[in-house]
Amino acid sequence: MHHDWHGPDWHLTLDDSGFALEAGSTRLTIPAAACPQCNLRRQRLRWYLTPADTPPVRLRRLRAKDARSIILCAQVAGAVHWHRELQALIERHTTGLRWISRDAVASIVALQPVLDTRLMTPRTQDALQLTEAERGALASVALGTTHLIEAANERIVELELRERRTFLDSIEQRPLTYEQSRAVLCYDNRVQVVAAAGSGKTSIMVARAGYALMRGFTAPERILLLAFNRDAASELQDRVNARLQHAGIDASGVRATTFHAFGLEVIGHATGHRPSVAPWIEQQREIAEVADIVEGLRATSVEYAYRWDLYRFLFADLEEQPGTADVDAYDTKARTSGFRSLDGTLVRSHGERLIADWLYLHGVTYQYERAYVATTSDATHRQYQPDFYYPDIDTWHEHWALDADGNPPATFTGYREDMQWKRDLHQRNGTSLIETTFADIVLGDGLRAFEEELRQRGQALRWDPERPLATKRRVNDEDILRLIRTFMTHVKSSGLTAEQVAERADIDRKRHGYRTQLFLGLFWPVFDEWNRRLRAGNHVDFDEMLVRAAALVEEGRYTADFDLVLVDELQDASISRARLIKALVARPGVHLLAVGDDWQAINRFAGADLSVMTHFHDWFGAGPTLQLTTTFRNPQSISDVASTFVLTNPEQITKYVQSVHGAAGQCIRLIRSARTRDALAAYLTQLSADVRAGNVRGAHDGTLSVDILGRYRHLREIVPARIPANLNVTFRTVHSAKGLEADVVIIPGMVAGTYGFPSTIGDDTVLQLVMADAGTFPPAEERRLFYVALTRARIGVTLMTEPGRESPFITELMRADAVEPVDLPGMTSAAVELCPQCGVGTLVLRQGPYGRFLGCSRFPACTG
Repeated sequence: MHHDWHGPDWHLTLDDSGFALEAGSTRLTIPAAACPQCNLRRQRLRWYLTPADTPPVRLRRLRAKDARSIILCAQVAGAVHWHRELQALIERHTTGLRWISRDAVASIVALQPVLDTRLMTPRTQDALQLTEAERGALASVALGTTHLIEAANERIVELELRERRTFLDSIEQRPLTYEQSRAVLCYDNRVQVVAAAGSGKTSIMVARAGYALMRGFTAPERILLLAFNRDAASELQDRVNARLQHAGIDASGVRATTFHAFGLEVIGHATGHRPSVAPWIEQQREIAEVADIVEGLRATSVEYAYRWDLYRFLFADLEEQPGTADVDAYDTKARTSGFRSLDGTLVRSHGERLIADWLYLHGVTYQYERAYVATTSDATHRQYQPDFYYPDIDTWHEHWALDADGNPPATFTGYREDMQWKRDLHQRNGTSLIETTFADIVLGDGLRAFEEELRQRGQALRWDPERPLATKRRVNDEDILRLIRTFMTHVKSSGLTAEQVAERADIDRKRHGYRTQLFLGLFWPVFDEWNRRLRAGNHVDFDEMLVRAAALVEEGRYTADFDLVLVDELQDASISRARLIKALVARPGVHLLAVGDDWQAINRFAGADLSVMTHFHDWFGAGPTLQLTTTFRNPQSISDVASTFVLTNPEQITKYVQSVHGAAGQCIRLIRSARTRDALAAYLTQLSADVRAGNVRGAHDGTLSVDILGRYRHLREIVPARIPANLNVTFRTVHSAKGLEADVVIIPGMVAGTYGFPSTIGDDTVLQLVMADAGTFPPAEERRLFYVALTRARIGVTLMTEPGRESPFITELMRADAVEPVDLPGMTSAAVELCPQCGVGTLVLRQGPYGRFLGCSRFPACTG
């Protein structure tokens, strides 16, 4: 290419080597590589041309018009060179059939010229007498690299799909789909694959490793596959070895390992001392260890023992907003619903229950809603009944339902006026009144102030946590122990200090008040003793180990010499795992491919942070996000129900899953029986008979694999001791079933309640201080867990519930007409009818004072 531009006092020549400028007494040659970064500036009425990485050159005796013309020409020269380099890059990769990665194009992007806007007008281009090639170069600069690189990569993929057809069809036992093939060939530096259940994500990882080796992109020992547990890592290693050997590719040196095993290796290499995992961790006795620590603290500290009992009796299950908890008890005589306190009293709110429980445990005699000493009933008021009366000190007590902003629930009309009326009444009659608010008691230090006020008025207080209870304690010690262990996992995974946690609590005092402080007072002594025991035995726990490993890689004390890192189950990544991944791929030229499914994110309690997946490119850098939407496991009928169910949560990533099996297979069936154990045995017998009769499509060799998936381990007890010979039955928890599959899946325990499905235990509010955001759609994780359970089945799913205790998930599927009721021999169940009032519960037959009637199964929360 050659071009000359002239002015009265200057001459600029452009060719492939760069441009040469003669301007007055100035003689300047700028190489092509420096052209894109050349610019012009004016200082003290003098013009300076500034080539890249060189001192400015003064252009003498030039008019402003000529100086601007020179820089326009120089910019054209820069655009031509930049466009030529871009085209050369595209040509090299197209010829070599290799995806143009972000790193490959980074230098081109860095040198992209910034053009004077006048250069983009036809008038200026005509005045400079630009050739078509020069005009095209300017257009390319204006358009940028994205469009051109994406178009080139599409062309490369289409060519590679044809060129590597044999490899793509044979690297796994079944030919890779178009989506899978694209994921393998998209050899960018940061690739996220969002994979539906049963869509063959493991095949992607195996084929990606094989493709990189077959093309010579890297050596086997520079490929690392990271999985989340030993079984998954072992399966990955076996699959890589077997399938690459089948393809004639040397895979010796390719490693599949767990994050934990790799983290120990990093620490050992970087420090010279490989630590060991604490025995109580490896033996899965973490809760027992926490319990032992707590027992020691309670035995040696009266204050710790008091705070422990205070928390477990009063605060462990406390809702932190007034008017939000469901009632849990009913008084048949008074025909009222409410909350049952530890001494058996039925109160109207969960805030009043906390006070009643506190009074009972402190030995305070009280009367709930005793009629006020003065008659108040008139045309507009009923007889006034204050919340509490303390006969020993002749004092009344009103507990106001006010939040941290001093406001009652929006549905409490006239509440403030009623408050003032009651205060005025006590003042007129000279009666003694104590006032508390929900926010003070639950979020603030209101109990201490309440205790002090009672003492000042002469009330005797005798703390006795061993008093007999009229109702079952709502939270047991193990629940709190598990909460402490979960909190610890997140504190360690995120590398948080006590000061940082305190700062987070201080930012949101409305939510994290006295209850949170009480919990933190229990937690930090356990945390300190846990760490002391680790140090004493020269041990680590998994969370601490991952944080240390990530820090060592970040600091450069461990050389991460991998060219290709493949990560499985990204939706389960914790912050510490994400840090480790990020550090491993920080070096230029390293390629990361991570597969996961946000629909199967079910390990938040164990430290998983879904934002690592949903904000993948913020964490690891720009790159493509691909989807695998073809499932090889479920029939379309199950896939449709499961997808619709999980996508009810709008915060999940939308994908449309198609089954290779079409609509074949059973629908989702429903068994309603109060005798769950008998119903399961009867159903397995019927299923066995159907297999023998050849009525079950998809059964292999006259046998059927059946997984019984329980939300909790205790459901194992319902599995019959004797199983029909043609059924291979296994009980698993839903959490442990992720990644597995069976012909038929049976999900018992689909009932409402604390240990139902969905579980109503939920995440404790204190976990918000250290946990990943759960999202705003409740109950998001339980919904994803049910999706995982449904999508384990190759043929059919059977749900089991009890009449009157149906899970809200069951009623949701019933409203969508997505389940088919099943009647078992001798166990016929009545037709199911949803409650017309709440639409969540079902109508069950009840006996009332006027005979039998149909009432909502959610009673007393719903009185339909």
